[in-house]
Amino acid sequence: MSLILALDFGGTKLAAATVNIGAREWLSYERRLSPANADANTDLEIMRSLIHSVLQDSKPTAIGVSFGGPVDATTGCVLLSHHVAGWENLPLKQLLEAEFGVPAYVDNDANVAALGEHHFGAGQGYDSLFYITISTGVGGGWILNHQPWRGSGGMAGEIGHIVVDPNGPVCLCGKRGCVERLASGPYMAQNARELLASDRTRGKILQNLVEDNLELLTGQLISQAAAAGDDLAQEIIQKSAWALGVGIGNVANLVNPQLFILGGSVTKAGNRWWEIVRQLARETALPEVEFQILPAALGDDAPLWGAVALTQVNGQ
Repeated sequence: MSLILALDFGGTKLAAATVNIGAREWLSYERRLSPANADANTDLEIMRSLIHSVLQDSKPTAIGVSFGGPVDATTGCVLLSHHVAGWENLPLKQLLEAEFGVPAYVDNDANVAALGEHHFGAGQGYDSLFYITISTGVGGGWILNHQPWRGSGGMAGEIGHIVVDPNGPVCLCGKRGCVERLASGPYMAQNARELLASDRTRGKILQNLVEDNLELLTGQLISQAAAAGDDLAQEIIQKSAWALGVGIGNVANLVNPQLFILGGSVTKAGNRWWEIVRQLARETALPEVEFQILPAALGDDAPLWGAVALTQVNGQ
């Protein structure tokens, strides 16, 4: 049987897996967190170790790669990573093909996850969908007429940088009030730190969770505190969901896909987050524009399954 090697270079984690073509279960699977001070060389060394572990002595027929940042999918060259240094214009496809002697296909993680959900997950049977990942950052990937759609320069799907609050805080990209600046996990933690730094009378549950060390705040802990009734955490969760919902409603008006699939760590923020996202998306979109919003069926493995689909779409 043909063996596919699937790789996921995320902003905070690295994963590798193998699967036989046509199968729906991994033969082997390994993941590891990327160190806080990692650069491209660090991540590549960790990934080599993961690859060795999952392949053992077998040889894949193709490699599919999900990368957490802008990629030229035609050449397989990584343009940069917003979260890890040293990836600028790195020819990842070429590097992997030289090392393993088989075809490699590389694309942005949101595009790849969209493919994964369309082939194996919540998007099966739909001809148009928009996959959105909300975790370290916020990005999106399109399937239109059953095909990936990347835009003329490969930058389609950047919902994270739709401005929803022009007077909001400054985003990494330089603009104010982007969806990513309000909805992503690290920025939710930053917002909580800033609010608590100026007012320690709020967010008592959240402060107890981190034992008053605000540097330990994460999006996951904010979700946990919100579920336990913390007022400040609930405010941040609501702002996150509001920003994403407005972004989705605008995208629905513009392109009119059948389905929005949401994945990534922030989607685990609880029922209230989902309720607000759906409500704001519905309020922002025109009444005549119909769409569904569903959770990713493949969970954190959407980019890896998408990497498998990427090899199939490219002729494997």
